[in-house]
Amino acid sequence: MKKLSLLLILFLTITSFTKEVHPFHVGSVEFNFNKKSQTFEISEKFFIDDLENAVNKGNSKIVRFQDAKFKNEMNEALKNYALKNVKLKADGKILKLNYIGYQEENESVNIFLESEKITNPSKIETAVSMLYNLYDDQMNIIHLVLNGTRKSQKLTYPDQYFKNQF
Repeated sequence: MKKLSLLLILFLTITSFTKEVHPFHVGSVEFNFNKKSQTFEISEKFFIDDLENAVNKGNSKIVRFQDAKFKNEMNEALKNYALKNVKLKADGKILKLNYIGYQEENESVNIFLESEKITNPSKIETAVSMLYNLYDDQMNIIHLVLNGTRKSQKLTYPDQYFKNQF
């Protein structure tokens, strides 16, 4: 019985690190205002397999992370996907977002965006629907950082809006 328990623990430990198995669908998006550049620097982090599946869903051409031959196509696909699923409004003005790029880690991907310039924002509104096209249990943790003050909220599908006054 003890051996079976150890084998089960070993199996669960090993499978918890594989790309195919994780019981939660969660990501994070941080909107950090850079006072010097007067822009919001946006960084997103998602499991690599979830993001790959979400980007490919409904597309005729499949692109893959961790394969250099898809680097350009993945950049374009992520740009389109991220700009469609992340919106930012400051003081009633919808801000244009620019795609900067992405970075792969072991089992996750970071996506980087930057807003157009805005002077001294105080009322921030976000709309984040990343991976909502794939999972109806997706949870996104949103962080707003402005002048050293950090405010966070958990958004669970289908909720996508986070508003805050600084």
